[in-house]
Amino acid sequence: MQRAALEIGLAEPDPAKVARVRAKLLEVADRSERLIEGLLLLSAGDRGLDRPEPIDAAGIVTAVLGEHRADARDRGVSIEPHVEPVRLQGDPTLFRHLVRNLMENALRYNAPGGRILVRLGAGELAVANTGPKVPPDVASHLFEPFRRMHPRRHAPGEGVGLGLSIVASIARAHGAEATAEANPDGGLTVRVAFARLAHPPEGEPARRAGP
Repeated sequence: MQRAALEIGLAEPDPAKVARVRAKLLEVADRSERLIEGLLLLSAGDRGLDRPEPIDAAGIVTAVLGEHRADARDRGVSIEPHVEPVRLQGDPTLFRHLVRNLMENALRYNAPGGRILVRLGAGELAVANTGPKVPPDVASHLFEPFRRMHPRRHAPGEGVGLGLSIVASIARAHGAEATAEANPDGGLTVRVAFARLAHPPEGEPARRAGP
């Protein structure tokens, strides 16, 4: 696509056509960048963890929710968090990508006026969203690379089909299991159960990520 756009742009010196070609090249380059980043993350998760370290899971989840609040407001989607202070042994960078991919998936496949429920605690991170109904037999297959519920539309901001497969890969690297369940009223609930997730000393209050 990049080669074709360049060849057409060089053959057509009209400024309006050159501008369209430039916009198309930027769009394709952005899509390629997301694909390459996704494949690298998938590979990193599949390799496992070299040097696990203590992770403030609650702090990372809270920070990632903050990153997505403006986008959620723009889409008319509310975020409802309940984040308990828990610790995880693993890789903080990979864990951040896991949470980020869950949030981006919950936003992308939501609807105006929808909701995202985020729960961290009791050895589990769960992200549920409202939205179109997901066939129950499709939900478990969404962790496969490039598997989608709907065909590609090549629309701006569309994912590359690696989001949940990256979640599953990073979860496995942390000795965890990712599962997905279709919600009866529409949308999806993705759970990541961490065997090595532990609560901090008793008495430390739950952390909420804002209204």
